[in-house]
Amino acid sequence: MLKIEKEKLPELFAKIAAGQELYLPVNISGQVNFAAWDEEVQVDLTTLKSVKSPKDAFFPQSENLYTCKREGKKITIEPEELKNQSFVVFGMKACDVQGLKVLDQVFLSDPVDTFYAARREHGVIVALACHEPEETCFCKVFGIDCAEPAADVAAWMAGEELFFKPLTEKGEALTKSLEGLLTPAGEAGEQAVEEEKAAIRAIVEKLPYSNLSLEGWNGDALTEKFDSPLWEELYKPCLACGTCTFVCPTCQCYDIKDYNTGHGVQRYRCWDSCMYSDFTMMAHGNNRTSQMQRFRQRFMHKLVYFPANNDGMYSCVGCGRCVEKCPAALNIVKVIKSFQKQGGEK
Repeated sequence: MLKIEKEKLPELFAKIAAGQELYLPVNISGQVNFAAWDEEVQVDLTTLKSVKSPKDAFFPQSENLYTCKREGKKITIEPEELKNQSFVVFGMKACDVQGLKVLDQVFLSDPVDTFYAARREHGVIVALACHEPEETCFCKVFGIDCAEPAADVAAWMAGEELFFKPLTEKGEALTKSLEGLLTPAGEAGEQAVEEEKAAIRAIVEKLPYSNLSLEGWNGDALTEKFDSPLWEELYKPCLACGTCTFVCPTCQCYDIKDYNTGHGVQRYRCWDSCMYSDFTMMAHGNNRTSQMQRFRQRFMHKLVYFPANNDGMYSCVGCGRCVEKCPAALNIVKVIKSFQKQGGEK
């Protein structure tokens, strides 16, 4: 394990960015999101969660697929180049790393999404342990240890130092490129990290949702949960704004559209939301004709459909963003608890 003083982090970022793109949490007008690093940005490693998840680095909110051009009667198609250079995402949390594993199940399964696969191949993740988890966090429910993130490099902030531990070949290569800035942590450093882990886990145990029960939610609960009358009550405050899907680390729905640039037509894809009334709209209309059906779809997918098709893996990681951001106070925790009450549990 290696370490670096907090005051030297700008040097660390500059050295990483000298050889590849670097994305990390940046404060812009009071909002923290992952963005490209340069010397002018205000890096923020203390805010627990970015507004949007850093999945954007691997599955962008909008990306071109190809461009069609016409010259006379001749039409040419120019595919967008795949990502072919390495880049580093610094400061991801354990829940967001798990979110990528969920996306892997979708985009790396046959047929492989080549745009996503290229980014996963070239992306290096430095995951930062959650120094002080918040009340909205419930990653423990899904088996995630926010004190020890599993990525290419695991990092911890303890005292006035950042500790750096490579875990994969990509992580080792990145660490080697930073020789001269990182120094051995030593026994005292190892002890400081262990104390930091213990402090984080102690906080997690006190969080209100850490012991949320998933009993009854799995791939076998289709009929029971789908037909429940509870959905008719739960969905009513929903505004169909789609905020929950846009801040979620695991939502993967997208639309494909065309845009006439005046010099050709660009085909691009952009994030979409199952909460929208025009989601998957086709000539005959939409398969889900009510907001209740769309609301139910979101949570059934997270807790039933996805685990049914992915060996029990849930497509929620307990980051708590939907708990924080929903303007109508609707979220996956409320849904789970409502079904618990239906079953007689308190």
